[in-house]
Amino acid sequence: MKELLPIILLKGLILLPNQEVKIELNNDLSKEITRLAVKDFNRFILVITPHNQVEESPEVADLPEVGVVGKIKSRIELPNGNVRVTLKGMNRVKITQFKNDANNEDILEADITNIDLPKFDEVEETAVKRELEKITSEYVSCSNHISNSILNSLKLIDDLSLLTDTITSFIPLSFNKRLEYVEEINAMYRAKNLLKDIKVEIEVLKLDQKIEKELANSLEQSQKEFILREKVKILETELGESKNEVVDNYYQELESLRLPKSTHNKILNEIKKLEYTSDLSPENAMIRNYLEWVLHLPWHHSSFENNNLEDIKKKLDENHYGLEEIKTRILEYVALKNNNSEIKSPIICLVGPPGVGKTSIARQIAYALNRKFYKISVGGLNDSSELTGHRRTYMGSNPGKIIQGLRKCGTNNPVFLIDEIDKLTINAKDDPSGVLLDILDREQNSEFIDNYIEDAFDLSHVFFILTANNMDNIPYALKDRLEIISLSSYTNIEKLDIAKKYLIPKILEENKIESKIISISDEILSYLISAYTLEAGVRDLYRNLEKLIRKLVLLGKASKRTKISKLRLKEYLGIPKYERSETKEHNEIGKVNALGITGGGAMIIPVETCVFEGKGDFKVTGMLGKTMDESCSVALSYIKAHQKEFNLKEIYFNIKDIHIHFLEGAIKKDGPSAGSAIVTSLLSLLKSQKISSKIAFTGEISLNGDILKVGGIKEKIIGAYNQKITTIYIPAANELDLEEIPEEIKNKLDIHLVINYQEIYDALF
Repeated sequence: MKELLPIILLKGLILLPNQEVKIELNNDLSKEITRLAVKDFNRFILVITPHNQVEESPEVADLPEVGVVGKIKSRIELPNGNVRVTLKGMNRVKITQFKNDANNEDILEADITNIDLPKFDEVEETAVKRELEKITSEYVSCSNHISNSILNSLKLIDDLSLLTDTITSFIPLSFNKRLEYVEEINAMYRAKNLLKDIKVEIEVLKLDQKIEKELANSLEQSQKEFILREKVKILETELGESKNEVVDNYYQELESLRLPKSTHNKILNEIKKLEYTSDLSPENAMIRNYLEWVLHLPWHHSSFENNNLEDIKKKLDENHYGLEEIKTRILEYVALKNNNSEIKSPIICLVGPPGVGKTSIARQIAYALNRKFYKISVGGLNDSSELTGHRRTYMGSNPGKIIQGLRKCGTNNPVFLIDEIDKLTINAKDDPSGVLLDILDREQNSEFIDNYIEDAFDLSHVFFILTANNMDNIPYALKDRLEIISLSSYTNIEKLDIAKKYLIPKILEENKIESKIISISDEILSYLISAYTLEAGVRDLYRNLEKLIRKLVLLGKASKRTKISKLRLKEYLGIPKYERSETKEHNEIGKVNALGITGGGAMIIPVETCVFEGKGDFKVTGMLGKTMDESCSVALSYIKAHQKEFNLKEIYFNIKDIHIHFLEGAIKKDGPSAGSAIVTSLLSLLKSQKISSKIAFTGEISLNGDILKVGGIKEKIIGAYNQKITTIYIPAANELDLEEIPEEIKNKLDIHLVINYQEIYDALF
């Protein structure tokens, strides 16, 4: 059966069946609609709540298809011109069509039909009603705002639809949720959803009550603490004691520091904040930790620096052989500072293979200058906050390694060693080298700001020394701020002196062993160096000497002087690891020695080449980088372009496959300096001519055969000398580098300076 009713749109208000609401209307259109309903529609009116509560004039298409028929129980016109209406919800109806009133187009009317409610299984309906009554009873018992009398009225309701509407009317659900219940015509769906929503509301009520209880207890405790604290203050006043000894100490420490006004005021505010913060508050510990750090930094405390050049030189020579360049640089710095006390410390980077004494010489520099020493290892560091600290907002935050080192040293002019700078980890999230740019820039580090301290600290008095194994791995921007000093490998002769003058006496002194325990000749010591070690530095040599002396003590030979022979070396240290034959050469066609530098120092890298039937393919192996791979291609192209000069007419590159392999396959290799060795290896194979294993090559090759300048010449020549190489071919452009080579090495090596590869070809082929 269809019926026509006028529509009233209620915003922010929902009318449910069997619910009564009072509204006050001040809108002329709404007043006219209620008047029309009373006059022509037997007090009935269709109540609709729009989905969009913001829209002033919603479109008809946006209105819901379900509304609630309301009956106007009373309509009173008030003196202020408003109309007070009491509406009671009757039942849900379906809207079939919206239309405008014939006499007033502003009034919206709707054709409505009754909704046929589905029939439910009697057992299921009874079970749902009981569960609803049960959970509603639980909610009412938890809530302090709903009367228990409601439960009695619910027991009188037998209809499931009416029961859900009645419960929905007093449960404090959200506006959108209540709107969903108005539009849902299936009472069983409404009941099941209502069960879920009431359970949620019960949990919310329980949580609210728990929070209120905890808050009440906390307030009681705070009031108790306040009263006790006030009593303590009165007692302290009567006894003449300090109000707060800790705070007073902080005030005294602050006054003793000569800090900039801004920094002084900031710390003063923190102390005042601590004074009024509860001892049980987490913020109390955070403020005290901050004050402990900032008040105990060496803002103006410096250690007295040794400026006696002779004494400094003596101390630098005590424990380190050679290293003349870094020692001279330190003496130059001290000499300049004696003339100008305001001169800033240099920022030095020591680059060299492991074991040559980079870390230990830095420690010795601090000792010689009478400065404190602190080491920061940045190898593998990938978080810049490790250097600059974390913000105080983070729980457990602390200053970075720079500030930690300054506090530990207790002076503002220590020697800081930043170790393994070439092994910094740079990723997409963070770049620690960027932080080091500020720390190591002498123009900026006078105002270094740690994230935790939040105030500028002057680092210009700190003597920074950095170490690295490979200069190529240091970021360019960082390298630009450093004074690079290279520490080269030791020759076997130098290692012999170091062992005699430094290593053996040090081991005996550390273990409190008399020097008479061991008698080892220079010949045996040289044999130990060459047969049991293969390194640029002396770290492995030190370990072998330690092992040798331990064996002597263990076997009870510490009471009498024991002469060491090769037989005893083998007995105590085992079979020689690197023993090489110096008389018999192992020469093979296509095998040539290239001189290279790795993280462990200079080394001989044999290059092997073979050719076999194929399709003209070219293969390179040996864990190579892109630059070295390109050097192989350049070398092959150079040979192909000069086949006539090399008499290779019978070689058909288009029907042969060539394979070049670099031995020591587990070591990464890169760089262009093996170019001349690769060409020699290929020509040795193609011309079936052996190259002596006593010859080594270094130099970049161009497509025209020019031998171009390369780096690390000193390191490579010393490495070649240590491994019994007799002849070396190097670029003529590196001639000036030979001035750094010790004379005893140059005199024992046949060093050829070449401009073009044709010179090597004429000499060897």
